[in-house]
Amino acid sequence: MSSSLSVYLLDVAATSALIGCRDDDFLTAVRGGFRDDLARDDDYHRHEIEKGAPTADEALRAVIYGGPFSEDRNHAFQYGYAYRRLCELTGSFLPNDCFTPHKGDWLSVVDQGLHALGVTAVSVDDFGLGTPPAPLPYAYTPGCGEWAPEAIAEALRQFEATKRAVDESGQAPPLEPEVVEAVMQCLDWMRQAEARPGYGVIGFRS
Repeated sequence: MSSSLSVYLLDVAATSALIGCRDDDFLTAVRGGFRDDLARDDDYHRHEIEKGAPTADEALRAVIYGGPFSEDRNHAFQYGYAYRRLCELTGSFLPNDCFTPHKGDWLSVVDQGLHALGVTAVSVDDFGLGTPPAPLPYAYTPGCGEWAPEAIAEALRQFEATKRAVDESGQAPPLEPEVVEAVMQCLDWMRQAEARPGYGVIGFRS
């Protein structure tokens, strides 16, 4: 079974502030932008909804109003997908061809590639294992994580330091070509974020 990674460039703090903003106009805009998507999701998850999970629209309203959220952990996935819709609407989708689809521990493998290049301030695996902003409940799927602007700045400093060392020694870490390609894609995400003050990266693994 394969997984996908959806990655967005956006103002991290402003995006988190949308949770619990209680803005009816914004809720209407999101509903309008995802009307067909909400209906498709309800059809796909109809068995869970019949067992008490919120509909996609109910979950979206709960996220924008900061609750109430179902106490059943099996329903948390709906709030994760609702939050992803907010990111999709307000952010810019980043190229993800190195990560979609992917199988097994690929995100961890790419993290090992980042570590080999001295980059430890960010983790691709965090997009699958991280937690969404409070008060959203944790859901295994979709996994959610973020790279804050400060972490991205540090990661790029770490990479540049390693690059200088490699240039001086002439010895680069031995990495498989597909890992190098994925690491370069991560660095491109970070450089795009660095170019816009306050911007970071939010990713969802599903």
